[in-house]
Amino acid sequence: MHKNQISGMNISKEKVLKALSTVEDPDLKKDLVTLGMIQDLEIISDQKISFKVVLTTPACPLKELIRINCEEAIKKAFGEELEAEILMTSNVTTIRNDAVMLPNVKNIIAIASGKGGVGKSTCSSNLAVALAKSGAKVGLIDADISGPSVPTMFNVEGEQPAIKQVDGKNIIVPIEQYGVKLMSIGFLTPAENAVVWRGPMASSALKQFIGDVDWGELDYLLIDLPPGTSDIHLTMVQTLPVTGAVIVTTPQKVALADATKALTMFQQPQINVPILGVVENMAYFTPAELPDNKYYIFGQGGGRKLSEKYDVTYLGEIPLVQGIRESGDSGYPAVMKEGIMAEAFGNFAEGVARQVAIRNAGASKTEVVQVKG
Repeated sequence: MHKNQISGMNISKEKVLKALSTVEDPDLKKDLVTLGMIQDLEIISDQKISFKVVLTTPACPLKELIRINCEEAIKKAFGEELEAEILMTSNVTTIRNDAVMLPNVKNIIAIASGKGGVGKSTCSSNLAVALAKSGAKVGLIDADISGPSVPTMFNVEGEQPAIKQVDGKNIIVPIEQYGVKLMSIGFLTPAENAVVWRGPMASSALKQFIGDVDWGELDYLLIDLPPGTSDIHLTMVQTLPVTGAVIVTTPQKVALADATKALTMFQQPQINVPILGVVENMAYFTPAELPDNKYYIFGQGGGRKLSEKYDVTYLGEIPLVQGIRESGDSGYPAVMKEGIMAEAFGNFAEGVARQVAIRNAGASKTEVVQVKG
């Protein structure tokens, strides 16, 4: 009876697409059909259809909600008997289709803070690993020339990148660890040697990390910037069209004041790099023996207030637990373990990926900053 009922409805691709056009991407505020997210639709029989939903990032936090909404739309249009085989996949969006520099890198994300000691490199490293765990292709440039910490955090201290010849030019092959391609000045200088470089030399190193490294195809290239606002920040925005910046702060008043400077630097009219959001690190202390307790030892709500003041997204708070320090020292990022740290960094990564997708769907592309003499 049901079979005849369905076959009598004469299922067609047009009717299926019409049903799916009622399903909206919650972030992009348009339906999946208009967004081109429904692909490879097949009518297998009068009782079964199949199609792909191509999300804007593998780190999409709404993946399951979108799948359920698709199933419900099909059942509403064709009845409970029609089986829908839905493959959830992804293709990270980009607005860098005509890029000259790093043409195969879809999104370049700057990670910045106003002051040192706020855990910016910890956030950068765990963000990179979390995105890679979701299935994205990720690279990380450690641009903190005077205090490179990425080699330690990824347990690749003492390793040196290989060099290969491409068209008569020496190209550096990045070191790969935990699914992330890495480049750091720490790979090129002994750990015990102080690197004392003037601004132009540091900027030159960053340019080399951008132009002379075989990054290949990447969905996200993260640039872990030094604290403050310096030559390196200007070099980055003059060399690359940056998709957006993430600002890392801690709850203390002095950290928030410095984070404000970093945020407003990117928002200056001549730079105009979109702010993807603010993340508050060391937001509260949770002792291992009392995992449900939160002690706001540095103050509370500062990062959220900063994001509200400047009308940017609040990407959440990262707790302060002993395990994160141990993870950084042992070179095994916290997001790879179980527990509240992995959950916090996972949510942070989903938030960043989400903001990149929203930014790419709605905003004009970032232009490289032109220096006027």
